Amino acid sequence: MLSFNDIKNLLQHNRITDFVKLNKLTPRDIANFANRHTQGAVKLFQQLDPTHAARAFKFMRRKKQESIIKALPEEKAAELLNAMKPDDRTAFLEELPGKYVTELLKVLTPENRTETLKLLGYDEGSVGRLMTPDYLAIKENQNCQEVLAAIRQRGQATETLNWLFVIDDKGILIDDINIKDFLVVDPGTRVSQIMDRQFLALNVNDSEKNAINIFRNHSRYALPVTDNNGVLLGIVTLDDVLRLAESEGTREIQKIGGSEALDEPYTTISFGRLIRKRAGWLIILFLGEMLTATAMGHFEGEISKAVVLALFIPLIISSGGNSGSQASSIIIRAMALGEIGFRDAWTVVRKEFSSGLVLGMILGIVGFLRIFLWQEFGWMSYGPHWIEVAITVFFALIGVVLWGTLSGSMLPIVLKKLGADPAASSAPFVATLVDVTGLIIYFTVAFIVMRGTLL
Repeated sequence: MLSFNDIKNLLQHNRITDFVKLNKLTPRDIANFANRHTQGAVKLFQQLDPTHAARAFKFMRRKKQESIIKALPEEKAAELLNAMKPDDRTAFLEELPGKYVTELLKVLTPENRTETLKLLGYDEGSVGRLMTPDYLAIKENQNCQEVLAAIRQRGQATETLNWLFVIDDKGILIDDINIKDFLVVDPGTRVSQIMDRQFLALNVNDSEKNAINIFRNHSRYALPVTDNNGVLLGIVTLDDVLRLAESEGTREIQKIGGSEALDEPYTTISFGRLIRKRAGWLIILFLGEMLTATAMGHFEGEISKAVVLALFIPLIISSGGNSGSQASSIIIRAMALGEIGFRDAWTVVRKEFSSGLVLGMILGIVGFLRIFLWQEFGWMSYGPHWIEVAITVFFALIGVVLWGTLSGSMLPIVLKKLGADPAASSAPFVATLVDVTGLIIYFTVAFIVMRGTLL
């Protein structure tokens, strides 16, 4: 394996033997080098075979792709774009400004231009943008020998040969067959004899998230894509779905963590963009936390009468925030996997109510024992009314954890129903919400338990 320095050294010369070595680099190695060294990448892509360059180009970050295309001579840019798979080319072009897309479309071959414009015509985020029209379709009246001959003739231009797709005279998909079924039967066997007419297909207007869920639930390398009439339009392959799932998962995790999605690697994002992506949410959360100070000010009298209560404020609100963050993260992930939706809200409420109650009692017992043991062994004195303090902490923890669990689990579902991104109910946001309400619950319980003694 060549190191980045080895690649740089090879690019400094113009020897044919060096160009051969460069074309033996794996697509991933080329992409990793290009993502870190833009200037060297431009020269590298000029020396690479267009087909090999296209394989590497799909693994590069969007901004690096744009930089490379803009820096390459028009002839080389044209070779690269025309060598790309239709779905990869569409994924790249759809991220660019409209004017620049128009310029790049001009360098495509007429066939590729027509194909790309067709794919770009589908809604953003739909399966139509993700599919490739490079597949092998066969007819049911063909025999296996004819199918294998078609594979030898046209197979090189297809995205995958794992699955072959049977269509009728109108182009309607009627079955999909694994290639192994053609390899284990007599060459004279007709396609119709090995068909079961059972197949799984995506609709061209399905969302990309739906495609991810279907691939996740079925062991397939490729799935056909049809229109509303069942006409076969293209296929979606597993490698594209995995790349999309990785991108979606990264965005979700970053949002749950309380920031905007970075949309590019941490190692390459500029300092200014990194600050802008994170500052907005921090300001919102800071303003939310200011309500905590307001709530504490409202209970200033109670705190002054029973200073001991202030000792347990961090314990109470952090327990509520932690339980809310747990529930929020679990529900957001379950929604992303398609396991639950708004229709399951009541089921979630019942389950999380029971969970919150049990978890609150567990923490409440721990809190009660903490006060009892410290008081009993003289490690700390909570005064003559320590038992009331322990009871207050016990019931407050039950209430706060129960509330945190319910709010953390329901907020993502409600936001999804309203059309918002469930990840917006991130763990920090839920924690901030529970901090404020947790104080109200804590001091309300304290007022009830300690009325007539400390309060």
